[in-house]
Amino acid sequence: MPWVFLVIAGFLEVGWAYAMKRSDGFSLPLPTLATLALMFGSFGLLSLAMRSLPLGTAYTIWTGIGAVGAFVVGIAVLGEPVSPLRGLAALMIVGGLVLMKLSTPA
Repeated sequence: MPWVFLVIAGFLEVGWAYAMKRSDGFSLPLPTLATLALMFGSFGLLSLAMRSLPLGTAYTIWTGIGAVGAFVVGIAVLGEPVSPLRGLAALMIVGGLVLMKLSTPA
């Protein structure tokens, strides 16, 4: 179950990053509230995952899901530029996440 909590926490991190971008510097109330709610959920699930997963593994995977997810949302939703080098960087992060998962005991 900690891995499920961790993956959901990572997706919530992507959500709050997107909501923060939409909040226009926390000047728009609804995106600001969404940012705070998603942050609370993300941190809460991360803390549950950390009860049994090592700190380094949990935090690395959480931030990695957030980083790659925000990268994908930026391109797909916000029209941010994509280049082969940025794509390679994202793939390297995913590779690191897979290695981290494989190197961590169940």
